[in-house]
Amino acid sequence: MTDTLAGGVGVWCGGEPGSGDGEFLGLLRAGTGLVEPVLREAVGRLHGSLASVCRYHLGWDGGDSRAPAVVRAGKRVRPALALLSVRAVGAPEGYAAVAGTAVELVHQLSLLHDDIMDGDTERRGRPTAWARFGTGAAVLAGDALVVQAVATIFHARAPGASAATEELISAVEQMVAGQAEDLTLEHRCAHQVSVPGYVRMARGKTGALFGCAAALGAVLAQAPPTVVRALRGAGSDLGVAFQILDDVLGLWGDGALTGKPVGTDLVRGKKTLPLVLAAGSDTADGRRLAALLGPAPLPSAQVPEVMGLLEATRGRERAEEVAARHVASAVAALDAAELPADVRQQWHSIIDGLSQRRG
Repeated sequence: MTDTLAGGVGVWCGGEPGSGDGEFLGLLRAGTGLVEPVLREAVGRLHGSLASVCRYHLGWDGGDSRAPAVVRAGKRVRPALALLSVRAVGAPEGYAAVAGTAVELVHQLSLLHDDIMDGDTERRGRPTAWARFGTGAAVLAGDALVVQAVATIFHARAPGASAATEELISAVEQMVAGQAEDLTLEHRCAHQVSVPGYVRMARGKTGALFGCAAALGAVLAQAPPTVVRALRGAGSDLGVAFQILDDVLGLWGDGALTGKPVGTDLVRGKKTLPLVLAAGSDTADGRRLAALLGPAPLPSAQVPEVMGLLEATRGRERAEEVAARHVASAVAALDAAELPADVRQQWHSIIDGLSQRRG
């Protein structure tokens, strides 16, 4: 599993993963199937104008027949992790519907606000919510979703509802801190960003919600703390690897599949891991790259030179190697949880599927 990743990961970018991954796809669909009805109920409780924004953002309406499939493909991962969290401790799958919905609501909040912060006018091949409805409506819709996320857990009929509410709030706090650090890094030179600093950012921005999804069902079931910690740790490391591969996708992916132009993060000044590694390589090419990647956005005319320098410094390969190490850490955390054999195999299917994203 980790050898595949270390040897050269491809990029799955929101379409279907590779053929032959039946168990992986089955888990994604099962998680989505549990979450979808509860998610619709939560959105239905919102003010009508905000519900319209959310329904459009989620691909449920908007006059684009392609939207539901593409948007659903992007929201399958976290509900699947919530499902495995429940299966890991033998709890009712109804807990997965609650946990997966809460995490998905937070994830969708982050996407709504990310698009505004980044100025992105297109997501998955159609206008973003703020571009369609205005900034104010999109901000309020995101705020409403996070309230519904907390309410979904708080009112759950599960023995660990109170502890699960605290788990979710903690994850949101970490996610916001990671997002704030990501914005801060945009205004630094690439050579000023360390790999540990990048990983801290990614662990908050992406890993916190992955870790929450992986642990939340077990928390609802009042599973032993050692099991919860192991599941949370596995999800967190998987989230860091996921973020690194998104960095790779943003530079070398297929824009027709991602729904966003390749190189957008580069021009904006995002300090993604391939850039950080290349700029710190202490080679002539790395020093040239570091000189180009200052605190200001990169002029579009310099993108080809930067891409050439990334190739020369093996920025992609070295980033994938870091991702592979985090995948290995996720696997080690699962080993500590002592899961039933069938559930452990399902976890491996998820990790394999995400590690082999291609584009």
